[in-house]
Amino acid sequence: MKLYAARLERLVNNMANLAKKMLNQGLRKMRVRAKISGTADRPRLSVSISNKHVSAQLIDDDKQITIAASTTVGTKQVGTITEQSIFIGTDIAKKAKKAKIKAIVFDRNGRRYAGRLSALAEAARKEGLEF
Repeated sequence: MKLYAARLERLVNNMANLAKKMLNQGLRKMRVRAKISGTADRPRLSVSISNKHVSAQLIDDDKQITIAASTTVGTKQVGTITEQSIFIGTDIAKKAKKAKIKAIVFDRNGRRYAGRLSALAEAARKEGLEF
């Protein structure tokens, strides 16, 4: 019985840590979103990176519409998440050019600007998007 109680206690502590992490990420996300907003001239590039997939959207917050989107969900992309981020960065930049968009506002969604996120941003910059 003691073993079960100890395991349950560890589980509850881990849940508390997960809840803290999610709360802190939500606070960071809202802090970033309070300062930036997308317009028709300069839409917001919102990036979401999970353990398996990468997604990016160009959003006009004034009209509340998504101008262009790109994701690895449903595609047969192979390679690391960083390589998939580079692919999504170039793809969203091409779609932005097609929609005649040159300048954007970058929304990192509460994540650090490092690794996968910076790889996506650099790939978009190489295709001609201005941040």
